[in-house]
Amino acid sequence: MVCHVLLLETGPRLVLVDSGFGTADVRDPRRLGPVRRVIGAALREEETAIAQIRSRGLDPADVGDIVLTHGDLDHAGGIGDFPRARIHLLAEEYVAIHRRRGLREAQRYRPLQWSHRPHLIGHPPGEGRWKGFEQVVDLGEVLPGMLLVPLPGHTAGHAGIAIPGGDGWLLHAGDAFHSPVSLEAGRSRPDVHLRQGLLAHAAPALRRTQRALSALSGAAEVQIINSHDRGLWEASRAAEPGGVNGA
Repeated sequence: MVCHVLLLETGPRLVLVDSGFGTADVRDPRRLGPVRRVIGAALREEETAIAQIRSRGLDPADVGDIVLTHGDLDHAGGIGDFPRARIHLLAEEYVAIHRRRGLREAQRYRPLQWSHRPHLIGHPPGEGRWKGFEQVVDLGEVLPGMLLVPLPGHTAGHAGIAIPGGDGWLLHAGDAFHSPVSLEAGRSRPDVHLRQGLLAHAAPALRRTQRALSALSGAAEVQIINSHDRGLWEASRAAEPGGVNGA
């Protein structure tokens, strides 16, 4: 399993979109609970966000902000490697992480990953619109033009992160879909459909999100990536919007 993290360079500051698993997770996988036995992650320390930043000759201490699509253990585990960073997410996801209601939320939000008391900023629904999506949050304070776009369904407060570039937009859609097939009308993969349904906080909301993303996927000015599809990520690298560096 891969989990795509974006590293954005903006002057002397660094911004992460999601954080993957953290150093503590790969050193002690028991932190992840029983789900670690089924997700198929390699858990290599050299693949953590902090190690990848160092490998590029950058200083992890310069990561001032981390914007989360959601708080699942494979997306938020790395926040502990950046204790001074502000952590941005939708307010509904913030509540769900602290509530941990039911078995699904108890497994996906791991208390040890949040135990260092990070500086969490739960953003309430915004007043903006973007490409047909509503209640969009302006994150210009983090990166000029950056948007937090509600993409509900996978978790209670799941979001996409829209980043402007010279030739258009890059949208990191997180786990709003696991395969591009989910955005193609008339096509389906039973294994993907089953996995998405089992993990969904609200399956009807997830289907609505996927229909909206399907309508957007044909737009030439928007490149969409997700968290776990390797092929989609590799294809997007060649068309990366100007001024945005991905890791």
